[in-house]
Amino acid sequence: MSMPQTVKLVEVGPRDGLQNEKETIPAEVKIELVDRLSAAGFPNIEAASFVSPKWVPQMATSAEVMDRIARRSGAIYSVLVPNMKGFEAAVAARADEVVIFGAASEAFSQKNINCSIAESIARFDEVARAAKAQGIRLRGSISCSLGCPYQGAVTPAAVADVVRRLRDLGCDEIDIADTIGVGTAGQVAQLFEHLSSLFPIDRLAGHFHDTYGQALANILAALQAGVGIFHSSVAGLGGCPYAKGATGNVATEDVVYLLRGLGIHTGVDLEAVVDAGQFISAHLGRKAASRAGNAIAARRAAQLSA
Repeated sequence: MSMPQTVKLVEVGPRDGLQNEKETIPAEVKIELVDRLSAAGFPNIEAASFVSPKWVPQMATSAEVMDRIARRSGAIYSVLVPNMKGFEAAVAARADEVVIFGAASEAFSQKNINCSIAESIARFDEVARAAKAQGIRLRGSISCSLGCPYQGAVTPAAVADVVRRLRDLGCDEIDIADTIGVGTAGQVAQLFEHLSSLFPIDRLAGHFHDTYGQALANILAALQAGVGIFHSSVAGLGGCPYAKGATGNVATEDVVYLLRGLGIHTGVDLEAVVDAGQFISAHLGRKAASRAGNAIAARRAAQLSA
């Protein structure tokens, strides 16, 4: 299969990237980050999460962030919702898309939310019906699609089962997430080939973590399988809670650099993304986890001092 000529990048830094940060990040900083990413041209930004602040304190300012961001016309601003209370908050916040979630691993589902995969997806039935009734885009996300920290290997058949469930709920898009970053290019190719008979390949997304340094290789394998939607996180924000000290989400700057080198159109301004990555990294007091971003920033600094 030929690779897509255009790729939709979903920027997940403001939500998935920042949610595990221990130090509270002011709403103003989150708003500026989202606004910088909007200006960089992202067609879709995962901006917030309406989960209980008790469980995810970092997302307590989500309503304020959604209220104050400068929305770019045509862009989709997504929020994660765990239940109807979260959905109602998302509607009030004028979210363009709500994200529901499940795992491809029974062990992960039981360990994290104390119920089976089937039960976890069934809980979203009311949210899915409400989203459809109100004309709000519905996205489903499947964690541990290429491996689980508790049970190890996850089969394509297990992922396919969750894809079917999310498809039947009416999801417009489904994310295939390598939550712990253990997947390899061969696995990725096999998985997407398996799933493409169940759900349109152009509505499946790759969400890769770089724990083992395989994220860019996995993106290339997914591209070759016909996938045209990928998630990434500016400056590589977001660690992997199951592998101490490991990186989490693949860095947006690295993905844009890869796609630009392949001649694939994203509509995203790499230089502006680098600026956004350096901005949030400076606020967090650490170097960005993006090789391309840091290299471009270093080159700029050298040119300025020359």
